[in-house]
Amino acid sequence: MTPGLRVLPMTLAMLVACATPSGSTASQAAAVEDNGAVTLTDPTGDDYGPGTYKYPTGAEYKAGAFDLTEFQVVPMGDTVEFRVSVASRIEDPWDSKAWGGNGFSVQMAFIHIDTDHVAGSGVVDGLPGTNVRFKPDEAWDRVVIISPQGPGRVNSEIDAKAPQWKDRIIVPRLTRASGRTLTAVVDTAALGGVPKSTWGYQVLMQSNEGFPDKGDLLTRKVNEFEGQHRFGGGTDYNNDPHVIDILAVPPEAQKAILGAYNKTATDPKPEDLAVIPMVYPGAHPAP
Repeated sequence: MTPGLRVLPMTLAMLVACATPSGSTASQAAAVEDNGAVTLTDPTGDDYGPGTYKYPTGAEYKAGAFDLTEFQVVPMGDTVEFRVSVASRIEDPWDSKAWGGNGFSVQMAFIHIDTDHVAGSGVVDGLPGTNVRFKPDEAWDRVVIISPQGPGRVNSEIDAKAPQWKDRIIVPRLTRASGRTLTAVVDTAALGGVPKSTWGYQVLMQSNEGFPDKGDLLTRKVNEFEGQHRFGGGTDYNNDPHVIDILAVPPEAQKAILGAYNKTATDPKPEDLAVIPMVYPGAHPAP
């Protein structure tokens, strides 16, 4: 059994081979149930984007705060819980409750879901500020935003910066933090139905930015050099992925995925951005 894999009572358990853009494979520890419940683990110590990113220097950004370690999908009848765990205890240094927030401050996660694996039916663009794209046949049909910001603020940002996808972007009915885990409670109907074992997922770990750039959806930038509230190790243009960790193993696969962007583009076009693959934990038969 893979260390760190938390096994749920299940009817199907497997090790899934996830293809990377280079054509190699990586072993992704996965637990899948017939009702669409999923547990995926991710290695610790890879919260560095393409291998070069550094945390902001502010004391609020604790080591491991953006290090994705586990992702769970838990169907519960009329609702579905999405749980994202990181390597350090989740804190609330900016007192989010005082501004209508959800009990944590610095983390944010975008959970992308491909419900049909059909080219042309989903969205290949990343949300504003992430600077990534998805494969045409692995485009996202829904995305769940886990943010410390209250639903009013998140919805207003969506209206202003991503109105064309408003029917695909899900703001949870409830968002909470406990220990090292962020949980989003989503209406099953908003997903288009109960999760299926064939659905694909991708989690982009980001940082909440209360004062985002005019085109960014509450996302914190990555610059060439880190600062008090800026990640470093990227560029000062919008060609580098503003993503700190994704679902990808081994860590070398993540480096290749997030590092495959045009580093010389100062006015980047879509084709200059990194292309992120989905993970399909139930797409392959058990060995």
